[in-house]
Amino acid sequence: MSSQAGKVALITGAAQGLGKAFSEALLKKGARVCVVDVNSERGEATVNDFIQKYGKENAAFIKCDVTSQQEMENAFTFATSTFGGIDLVCNNAGLSGENQWEQMININLLSVVRGTKLAIDHMSKHRGGKGGIILNVSSMAGLMTTHLSPVYCATKHGVAAFTQSWAKNPDCEKMGLRFHTLCPAFADTQMVKSAEERVPDSATAAKLMEEYGLMSPETVAEAFMQLVEREDTTGAVLSVSKGYGMRWIKEGTQP
Repeated sequence: MSSQAGKVALITGAAQGLGKAFSEALLKKGARVCVVDVNSERGEATVNDFIQKYGKENAAFIKCDVTSQQEMENAFTFATSTFGGIDLVCNNAGLSGENQWEQMININLLSVVRGTKLAIDHMSKHRGGKGGIILNVSSMAGLMTTHLSPVYCATKHGVAAFTQSWAKNPDCEKMGLRFHTLCPAFADTQMVKSAEERVPDSATAAKLMEEYGLMSPETVAEAFMQLVEREDTTGAVLSVSKGYGMRWIKEGTQP
């Protein structure tokens, strides 16, 4: 039996793209998933598809703007009441586009901080939770820099540093929590496609795309599951790209 059987995951930005692929990877392993997304139409369609494949008791959708404290609190309450608790939180919702830099900071970084703090409140053993994993999605842009997207890079560096800092907290063992970071390069998602249309230096962007390649969301989901199944360590950082495959930046330590 899979180690994920019966586990409950809350995933933001899960109506499409990487979040949808992460959700399905967990469902295939017997987990139950709360799909959190601001897009109601896509979210409901995604969960209806999941229900057809995996059963109505294993997937649920809640509309949520991750920049809203109240809506995020509602999402965690919904997941807990629907499934009886939460074992995994993946803060995945993201945005690209330097022309909307304030909203990008709100979604890419502030919502990850918000989601992590709520996850700690709901999952910590000393607060009545079951413990578990908080997995935050950074990016290859969180491990490097480029003039193409300075604000995006800043947000993703922030996610990586924030998550690794939590992993070093001496209270992790008492809380029963582990913190991991996923850093994917280019994937075939709507966010990457829309970003390509707005890149000012297309030659540099083309070189980066040639070097790192374009992955399927399912390839990124394989890396996601590698982190999810590292239940004996905290602070792991895993990068993944088509050109270089999976690379452990940090393998994590005992919590």
